[in-house]
Amino acid sequence: MLHQMLARLAREFVFERAKPFAGSEFGNFVRHDVSLEAKKRLIFLPYELKVKSSVGAGNWAAVPWVAYFDPLITVSATRGFYVVYLINAQSEEIVLSLNQGTTEVYREFGERTGRQVLRRRAVDLAERTPEFAKLFDLDPIELGSVESLPLGYEAGHSFGRTYPAREIDPDAFYQDLERILSAYNALVDRGGTTPTDTMMEEAGSTDITETRKYYLSRRIERTPNVRKMVLQTKGTVCEACGLDPQTHFGFEGPLKNTPLDVHHAKPISGLAEGESRRYKVPDDFIVLCPTCHRMIHKQMDASDLDQLRSSVRFEYLVKYS
Repeated sequence: MLHQMLARLAREFVFERAKPFAGSEFGNFVRHDVSLEAKKRLIFLPYELKVKSSVGAGNWAAVPWVAYFDPLITVSATRGFYVVYLINAQSEEIVLSLNQGTTEVYREFGERTGRQVLRRRAVDLAERTPEFAKLFDLDPIELGSVESLPLGYEAGHSFGRTYPAREIDPDAFYQDLERILSAYNALVDRGGTTPTDTMMEEAGSTDITETRKYYLSRRIERTPNVRKMVLQTKGTVCEACGLDPQTHFGFEGPLKNTPLDVHHAKPISGLAEGESRRYKVPDDFIVLCPTCHRMIHKQMDASDLDQLRSSVRFEYLVKYS
């Protein structure tokens, strides 16, 4: 069971950390066995999340962790926001946390100012999901380390729960996990750390519900793996107006730099918050040039490619006189 594995990690990490890192059986246990058990907790939940465990990269970490990542936001603990179990090996405690990527913030703002930024954003995350935040502890967490990354984890903590490794109530433990994953899902639906006025400006709407749905669609479209798979499968020609960057502009760059957009055509407006955000690649997507992409969002039905095609009033000219 996951709680038992994490309890073992919390109890034994100090001892194991004194051994060589390379080839450590304990390290393999955390990276593989613990990750697999954490993934199993998602089987009956409506979330498509990536799971990763770490005890360090090349050297032992000060604070090992097990994290759940939504690919629409991040697949790395260095950026975005995610749900994570952080281990305080000094006090033998397990900390469940809605947290943020520290490395990216440090890189942009420096460590001291970066921690201030993380604390401010942590408050924003709790305020955007108040019905979930009130179910957890809002107090600061302690990870038993003064190293750079653990201090960032402490600053990035929004809300969560701390469990003594030797006194875990399994029912409460897994109830907390389900609740915080629901909070994570709601947070993604509501725009994450992006300010509301920024989302409204991009969506061109003052309706908060429609703005959030538009922004979620845009997140799906911008997911790197989604864009790559759609372009590989459907080709690199605008499906509305026929713009071909290679033919019309002589573009010869890599696929990822192709100046075309991937439009999420499956209507998301009919989904209530919290419903599954599953999508099929490439079936639910249309390849469009930036202009056609902007125009399709102005239609009543942003999935109607035929309507968009019928509105095109120009042809591309390969040669000019």
